Amino acid sequence: MPIATTNPATGETLKTYDPMSAEQVDAAIERADVAYRQLRGTTIDQRGRWLNAAADLLQAERDEIARLMTTEMGKTYASAGAEVTKCATACRFYAAKAADFLADEPADAGAVKATRAFVRYQPIGPVLAVMPWNFPLWQVLRFAAPALMAGNTGLLKHASNVPQTALLLEDLFRRAGFPEGAFTALLVGSAEVDRVLSDPRVRAATLTGSEGAGRSIAQIAGRELKKTVLELGGSDPFVVMPSADLDRAAEVATTARCQNNGQSCIAAKRFIVHADVFDAFAEAFAARMSALRVGDPMDPDTDVGPLASEGGRDEIHAQVRDAVDKGATVLCGGEPPAGPGWYYPPTVVTDLRPEMRMWSEEVFGPVAGLWRVSSYDEAIEVANGTSFGLGSNAWTRDPEEQERFATDLDAGNVFINGMTTSYPQLPFGGVKNSGYGRELSALGMREFCNTKTVWVGEGAASAGAGAHAE
Repeated sequence: MPIATTNPATGETLKTYDPMSAEQVDAAIERADVAYRQLRGTTIDQRGRWLNAAADLLQAERDEIARLMTTEMGKTYASAGAEVTKCATACRFYAAKAADFLADEPADAGAVKATRAFVRYQPIGPVLAVMPWNFPLWQVLRFAAPALMAGNTGLLKHASNVPQTALLLEDLFRRAGFPEGAFTALLVGSAEVDRVLSDPRVRAATLTGSEGAGRSIAQIAGRELKKTVLELGGSDPFVVMPSADLDRAAEVATTARCQNNGQSCIAAKRFIVHADVFDAFAEAFAARMSALRVGDPMDPDTDVGPLASEGGRDEIHAQVRDAVDKGATVLCGGEPPAGPGWYYPPTVVTDLRPEMRMWSEEVFGPVAGLWRVSSYDEAIEVANGTSFGLGSNAWTRDPEEQERFATDLDAGNVFINGMTTSYPQLPFGGVKNSGYGRELSALGMREFCNTKTVWVGEGAASAGAGAHAE
């Protein structure tokens, strides 16, 4: 895949880049290593000032950055602006909270025969970030903000269709005051990831992307004995029970399915509805989906812009056609419009069966599948009956059901009577084939820290005869 900006609304390639040479990549890794040794020696207060400066730049240049993201991957201009604001908020959150998250944690010294015992969190070095195009700023910032605040440095291998956003991020942290090399964009293809992660100066990796990409990164990191955090695909269930507020559920379902033009790992994709309210929900949901306006992502009246690539548009249409050919029913949408750009209409499909691709595959576009179930137990069976486990939604006003969903849904995130989203304050990640490790919150910051145990005694004699080392 060429490293280029191609406008999904028109199909026009606007700018191309030559991949970095092996020598350029090696020099970038060396700069990241040198910057790490410098950054780890700075204070948390200093790093916080730099991160707050990055937030200031994001806010000051919000419109320009939003326009760039819309041009590169097709998200609506309004949602791109919201993404910039969210990134600035995350920077300020970690600037304010890092001292608490990285503070020494005292242990019970007496229980371990010490005068003092505690846990200290320290950075580990340059971290390779392999990031996707769908949230080209937020996906990176939610790694970069905590990593830089902890004293690590970052090497960004961004998706090849958002090179200008990658370079913008490198420039952002440089202008904010971070040392040269603290955050570097590597304009390389996927084939170079093995060589970068195998370099002994690179200490860990984080990836948000496909299941296949996650397996590849995990294999390399396993061979090299390096830490990884993986956030992979999702086929999130959206369960609607009889006690739910159906109007509100249908409204949120529409946003949950079509946010970011339907291209979100945590978008609701499988709508599992109790038979008692299935017909009413399906009618309300399909009506709302049909009412969404598809068009120019720069137009403020547009609800759904183009898919990020022609291949992505063709793939979801193939999944819909497969379902229809095998007996599924399309309640709305289902046919791409004529004309330029990679658009696909909001679509609702029901009467799904296991032999259809939509039953088990992630659909990465504004296409919703509807499942009819007859009980709570069947809803859980269908919801958990996938290899993915990233996000999940449940709609019920029954307190007992709410508690059961919180326990029984097999996912890294459970949102009850609300839409799955990510917050700096809450850990984010998945289970099963949706990956492992956590981003955001204190957990996300500590993923790339050395959790160091420190034991202090009065002297060697105090250990006593016959003491064990472990």
